[in-house]
Amino acid sequence: MRKTLVLLLGLAILGALAVPAFGHRGGDGRMVLGANLLSPVIEPYTGATNPIRGIAGGGLPWELRAGNANLRADGRLHLRVKGLVLARRAPVPANLQGKIPFTQLGATVSCLTTPDGTTATTANVATKLFDVTPRGDGHLNTSVSLPSPCFAPIVFVTAPTGAWFAVTGD
Repeated sequence: MRKTLVLLLGLAILGALAVPAFGHRGGDGRMVLGANLLSPVIEPYTGATNPIRGIAGGGLPWELRAGNANLRADGRLHLRVKGLVLARRAPVPANLQGKIPFTQLGATVSCLTTPDGTTATTANVATKLFDVTPRGDGHLNTSVSLPSPCFAPIVFVTAPTGAWFAVTGD
């Protein structure tokens, strides 16, 4: 009985010590989206026919070698893409396959929010543009003003005009 009591007391003390350590991760710097997978726009999401959260896909299919996005509650966004280029297949014209027709891309963070506390709406927040290489490699470190609350965030990699070429998830 005594050993059980000592064990329970020890676990309670460890639990009390652990709460502040884990609770310290909270606050504005907590990770709200950590995506190690981005997916390129493909049919049927190309063009304006099947937008996601009001954002049209690029007009042609794309491919992506690798990408990741990390979003924190305070709006800090880190985004990296490697090999984001037009798909190496039809319907992309042969002379554009495997190329990126832009020197800069942007990002849009999309949240579901309730600005009046009762009505759910979509809020899309665009970032500044960032440079990309001719091979489709680039990265962005920036901050955005997120709506409060920001439910179910999605990060899109976009053209300067706003159409998306890659998105978090699969």
